[in-house]
Amino acid sequence: MGLFDSISNTVLGKFMGGTQGNVAGIATELLNEHGGLSGLLDKFKKGGLGDVALSWVGKGENLPITAEQVSSILGNSTIANLAEKFGVSPETMSAQLAEHLPAIVDKVTPSGEVNAGANVNLTSILSSLMK
Repeated sequence: MGLFDSISNTVLGKFMGGTQGNVAGIATELLNEHGGLSGLLDKFKKGGLGDVALSWVGKGENLPITAEQVSSILGNSTIANLAEKFGVSPETMSAQLAEHLPAIVDKVTPSGEVNAGANVNLTSILSSLMK
């Protein structure tokens, strides 16, 4: 992790408080692991939740997702790896993703479109969450 990422995580931790301070880091890790935002959305489409994931991109209301659905789509090993890396239980990780992933995707797609070439990173997630 670079110096900027470390500082950003600290700032985000103070801004969001508690375990939510790792949301940007978790989201960045998840996006990197699945080939960016379009890759992550494709995973949801293939898992039968494309309409839910696309609602997060669109300009309308974000449809909710459950922790169980997140675990089902991303897989238990992905959830367990993220949980270990960020020092929480897999159940907490799934719940945090279910709570925050719709808003993060919504914030990084303000035009209601996924830019295929766009590289979503910690900086854009951090700035989007602070708006």
